[in-house]
Amino acid sequence: MLFMKGFPKEPRCGFSKQMVEILQRHGVAFSSFDIFSDEEVRQGLKSFSNWPTYPQLYVAGELIGGLDIVKGAVLADLSISFFLPTSALCWGDNQGIFLSFCRLKSLINKAPVMLFMKGNKQMAKCGFSKQILEILNNTGVDYETFDILEDEEVRQGLKSFSSWPTYPQLYVKGELVGGLDIVK
Repeated sequence: MLFMKGFPKEPRCGFSKQMVEILQRHGVAFSSFDIFSDEEVRQGLKSFSNWPTYPQLYVAGELIGGLDIVKGAVLADLSISFFLPTSALCWGDNQGIFLSFCRLKSLINKAPVMLFMKGNKQMAKCGFSKQILEILNNTGVDYETFDILEDEEVRQGLKSFSSWPTYPQLYVKGELVGGLDIVK
């Protein structure tokens, strides 16, 4: 669902126009709502989403973001997969791209605190991974790990997905915190 200024055929601002063009270019089927048609929705959605500007793109009831977020996803080669709900990602026509995206999202959200590293909790396979394990173990926080050395698709895909080129990568509640330097 795209909350925008105007309608797809007649956008009433440049940002809404660009958003519609991106969605159409990628063949994304979407509905829209002209926020100028209802002031209560226009103001209420800003509070609801904690996002002050329009357009706002929602997928499966969750705010994806505005034009800057969507443009960033396209530039990061997430393209169409970024816009589709998990069910469509898992059963889409281009299953290779969609399954990869779906799998990464699932792995990142496997546990509230998820560490992608070289090795596992019992045995780190690089100095950076060993250091981050020591930090996490000293905090007493429950966490899960994923050994990126055992799955090249995840190892390479997560770099693009997160725009973070190195490992380890720590995620909390599905959001990238960063690597060892950030955690330190």
